[in-house]
Amino acid sequence: MTQIFKQKSHTPLAVITTIFYCALLLAASQAQVFAQTAWPTKPIKIIVPFAAGGPGDVLGRTLAFELANAFGQPFIVDNRAGGGGNIGTDVVAKSPNDGYTLVLGTVGTHAINKSLYSSMPYDPQKDFAPISLVAELSNVMVVNAINANARGINNVADFIKYARANPDKINAASAGNGTSSHLAIELFKTMAGVSMAHIPYRGSGPALTDLMAGNVDVMFDNPLSAMPQVKAGKLKALGITSAQRSRAFPDIPTVAEAAPLKGFVVNTWFGLLAPAGTPAEVVNRLQQEVANALNNPAVKERLLVQGGATPKASTPQEFAGFIDTEIIKWGAIVKASGARAD
Repeated sequence: MTQIFKQKSHTPLAVITTIFYCALLLAASQAQVFAQTAWPTKPIKIIVPFAAGGPGDVLGRTLAFELANAFGQPFIVDNRAGGGGNIGTDVVAKSPNDGYTLVLGTVGTHAINKSLYSSMPYDPQKDFAPISLVAELSNVMVVNAINANARGINNVADFIKYARANPDKINAASAGNGTSSHLAIELFKTMAGVSMAHIPYRGSGPALTDLMAGNVDVMFDNPLSAMPQVKAGKLKALGITSAQRSRAFPDIPTVAEAAPLKGFVVNTWFGLLAPAGTPAEVVNRLQQEVANALNNPAVKERLLVQGGATPKASTPQEFAGFIDTEIIKWGAIVKASGARAD
């Protein structure tokens, strides 16, 4: 026993120090693993910055359902409409960066609005941690079916002819200032040489309701929300704003097929973002599950059939770079159109 105690008393200090630091590193590593596996421990909110019933709402609820199954926690969609998407998006920009509040951003909230508004409540690049793109899709030009039949409007060329014969009598609805549906109106007016009054709404749903009621004349809306009304006979689709015809709706011509609109293309996108400073491990886990959901054949087919949406997952880094290029692209379009939201 004496010999044993004597050996312990002469253990080098360096060895003891090394053992001590190894223990600390192991504990820190275990704590990190615990932190990663502990999230999420409560429901996660996905803010859709537009009214219910629109394409963002459809995509948000589809994504929420898939993520809830993946994480075992509820993902709750919260519609916060207004300000061309700025109001709801700003809520997320100023939320705690703990991974429990996310936003389904759009081409409007994270690309167009920066040029369209003279003052923004948030910075679309600095105030967010991009997670992943979710989907890309084109708009569809739709009119009230009853009014279109009465006016002899069966295609884009007919619409242009009617608009030129009735200057300043066309009201064009949009999902809000800064949305792709707004910029599509401005681009159409410029290229077609027609005059239309822009009527912004707090989302696609309310705008479509007024279009179906005949209170407005035309809208460039996402197929996810517009095509069910076309199939129901309430709206008439005149053209798709993509460069080529949609695989989901091959019978609808592109807007660009009607002279003088060659080159008319307006696409939109949606993506998931968190507040800036959200832990990288949380962002990466969300990105992985978003990618898994969008690679699910059933989800792909559902989005394509419902509205011609193309699921498009990305890495956080790819999404950040994409936002940078989109801000430049749409800034040039806003400048050329002369559109302003305030």
